[in-house]
Amino acid sequence: MRILIIHNYHRTGSASGDDQVFRKEVELLKKHGHQVCTYTVSNDEFDKQNIFGKLKLTLGMLWSMKHYRNVKRIIERKKPDIVHIHTFFPLLSPSILYAAHQKRVKVVATLHDTRFICPCATSLRNGEICNECGDGHYLRMARYKCFKDSKIQSFIVAIIFKIHRILKSFYKKIDSYICLNDNQIELLKNIGFDENKIYKKYNFIPDVNEAMEQIDDCKLPERYVVYFGRIGEEKGIRTLMRIWDALPQIPLVVMGGGPLEENFEKWAKKHKQVYYLGYTPHDKCMGIVKNAEFVVFPSIWYEGCSMVQIEAESSGKAIIATDLGFSTESIQNGYNGYRVKLGDIEGFVNCIQAMWDNPENCQQMGENAREDYLNKYLPEDNYIRLMYIYDKTLSSQ
Repeated sequence: MRILIIHNYHRTGSASGDDQVFRKEVELLKKHGHQVCTYTVSNDEFDKQNIFGKLKLTLGMLWSMKHYRNVKRIIERKKPDIVHIHTFFPLLSPSILYAAHQKRVKVVATLHDTRFICPCATSLRNGEICNECGDGHYLRMARYKCFKDSKIQSFIVAIIFKIHRILKSFYKKIDSYICLNDNQIELLKNIGFDENKIYKKYNFIPDVNEAMEQIDDCKLPERYVVYFGRIGEEKGIRTLMRIWDALPQIPLVVMGGGPLEENFEKWAKKHKQVYYLGYTPHDKCMGIVKNAEFVVFPSIWYEGCSMVQIEAESSGKAIIATDLGFSTESIQNGYNGYRVKLGDIEGFVNCIQAMWDNPENCQQMGENAREDYLNKYLPEDNYIRLMYIYDKTLSSQ
């Protein structure tokens, strides 16, 4: 099969989940002998612009003639059987959907976030879950400065999404949607998306046990809990700090970078039980995870199919996470971890303390987590599901 896969990278060096999924799916498809060509851009391009350039690129979210033409040329030259789109905001724009549609090539889109419900993609407003814009009245974004805390940019993005809502770009120009969990599916169905075009497929990772660095010289305590991932608002970093304010006796190791890392580092220096390692190379990170008691993941937004959670399970580690999004179906309380209500600091503290005080139970849940990974998130199983979705899309009217 000939497949054109399109993606808007976050930034150079980003460990973002959708960037990882894009790379891994390209590798997987090539491994199985498919002819894969890719078309990508990076948000680095946006960062390099002055204020006028950034404004131009923001307006380009409505329609990028450059990427429209480029995608049409690639389709004409490569003649793909199907176009698979991952992230296409902000730089690629919905114009690439129209390019594929004009060339009569079927389009599959993986929805890594809630962008079609919330133009900011996070479903967060002031740290709280918000899906109000699912009704299509996007101008409220300007009132709340939802996009980059700017009324002007929020207004521009609201107008862009309103236009594409009227044109039904996301409803008519995509032939199949790949959702990562049941919550995403319900959110789409609630705003009128055709459930017959929606498929669920989890993300996958290769077994991390096969590429894990042994940690011998790391000056960490013998026992510790670990958080690894983006140091950002949506990942519940402020929640994590509040949790460990109440757990002075339990060591916490944190790995990752992001917009809140400066604030987090200052906080960590005041807590002797917190070890902040910053960005950590993947194999070393997984080695540290492997030696942990369990993983804590207090995300406050709708995780699609968290790569952190899958990697934790592959490492044989139980997870304590917020009962939201992907976690609602990936974690069985008392089996492979615990789910805690959003914002329930005391609930997190109690679960963490209980796990810490019962190492044998913790180990058993880690073994269960490992079994869950083997049952759900292996590359070959994922390949079979992906090909099923492609075949159903190509055979649809």
